[in-house]
Amino acid sequence: MTELQIGLIGLGATAVVGVFAYNKWQEYRHRKLAEAVFKPQHEDVLLGDGPKVTVKPVPTERNEPGLGEEESAASSERVEPMFADVEPEVDAEDAYVPAPEYTPPPVSAPLAAEPPPAPAAVAQAAPAVPAPAPAPERLLGKRLEDESSDLPASALPAELLDPRLEFIVAMELVEPVSAIEILQSQRDVLYRLNKPVHWLGFNERSREWERLASDSNLHLRRLRVGLQLVNRMGPVSEGDVAIFANAMQALADELMAVADMPSSRVFDQAAEIDRFCAAVDLEIGVNLISRGNAFSGTKIRALAEAAGLVLGIDGLFTRYDEAGRAQFSLQNYENTPFTAESVRTLTTHGLTFVLDVPRVDHGERVFMQMTELAKRFADTLQGALVDDNRQPLSDAQLDHIRREFVGKPQATMASFGLPAGSAQALRLFS
Repeated sequence: MTELQIGLIGLGATAVVGVFAYNKWQEYRHRKLAEAVFKPQHEDVLLGDGPKVTVKPVPTERNEPGLGEEESAASSERVEPMFADVEPEVDAEDAYVPAPEYTPPPVSAPLAAEPPPAPAAVAQAAPAVPAPAPAPERLLGKRLEDESSDLPASALPAELLDPRLEFIVAMELVEPVSAIEILQSQRDVLYRLNKPVHWLGFNERSREWERLASDSNLHLRRLRVGLQLVNRMGPVSEGDVAIFANAMQALADELMAVADMPSSRVFDQAAEIDRFCAAVDLEIGVNLISRGNAFSGTKIRALAEAAGLVLGIDGLFTRYDEAGRAQFSLQNYENTPFTAESVRTLTTHGLTFVLDVPRVDHGERVFMQMTELAKRFADTLQGALVDDNRQPLSDAQLDHIRREFVGKPQATMASFGLPAGSAQALRLFS
C-alpha cells in the first residue's frame, strides 16, 4: 500500500469516528434540554402532599355543602401546572377567569409540541351547524293545490248547506277537476227536478267552501252537492230523490270518485221540516184603500222612492236593508203590477204593504216601520188602513198583529235553530 492509500484510510476512519461522536453529543444535548423543559418544579398536585387544585363553580342560586376550615385554606391558593422557566403566582380569585390560550415556547431542537386535541374532542366542542334552509325556488315551484290537498277541509257552513234541509252527497276527487265541467256533467238530468240543487266546492287557496256558479274557474278536489228537501211547494218527492241519487252516482263514476250518500230517513226528515214550515210561513198584509178618488201612479212612485223603496222587475216597490235583504214591499191592491212604463199613467183604488215573516230578520221592528210608512201614505193619499175584510185597522189591532203573527212565529223559528231572515230560512221559504 502506498502512503496515499494509508492516508485516505486514516482520514475516512477519523471522519466516521467524528460523525459518530457528533451524533452522540447531539443526542445527549437534546435529552438534557428535554429534561430541562418538561421537568416539573412543583410536587405532583394529584399524588403529592401539596395544595389541591380546586375549581369554583359560577355562583348560582343553589347552595352547595361548605368545606371545612382546613380544606378552605388549602383551596385559597390555586396552583396551575407550568413549565420550568415560568413560575407565576396565581391568586385564588383567578379561578373565575378563563386561562389564556397556550402557546408553546420556542426551542432550539425539533421537539414535539404538546399534542393537539383528539378529533373526537374537537368534534364535541365544535358548535352545531344548523341545516341549510331549503332553496326558495323549491318552495315556489310547488303548486298550492298539491301543498294543501292533504289538509283537512274546514267544516261545511250550514248557511251554504244544512243537513237538516238538504240531501247532501259528498265526493273526494283524486285529481282536481274544473267546476264548469262538473256542473255541465248532469245538467240535463237534474233539470227535471222540482227542488233546487246546491253545488259547493272547496277552494284550496282560500281554504273555504264556495257556492259554484256556472262561470266558476275553480278546480276542485272536494265537492258537496245538496238537493233541497222542502220549499214553499212542499216536501221533496221520491222520484226527485231517485233522479238526484242516480245523477250523483253517474257523476262520481265519471270523476272516478266515491259518492257518500246520506241515510234513507230523508223522507221522514222532509215531512218534519214541511210541518214546521206550515206553522210559521206567514205573510202580513196591510191594505190602504182610497176613500173616493183613485191613487195616481206617479204620486205613488214619488212617495215610495222618497221612503227608500225600489221598483223591481217583479212589479213591487221593495225596501232593502244595508245587507241588501228585502224587508217589506208595496204592491198594487188591484191585479195590475207596477212597471216603470205603466206607473206613469196607472191609477188604483188601493195599495198593500206586505211583510214576509220567515224571511225578515227582526220582524217586529220591521213591521212597526212598515205600518208607520203606511200611515204616512194614508195621510198623503187620503186613504184608510183596512184588513182583508176591508175593516179599519186601529193601533191596538196593529200591535196585536205584531205580537201574535210576527213575534211568536219568529220566536218559534229561533227555537228550532232556523232564525227568520237567515240563509237557511231564505232557502227554505222560497
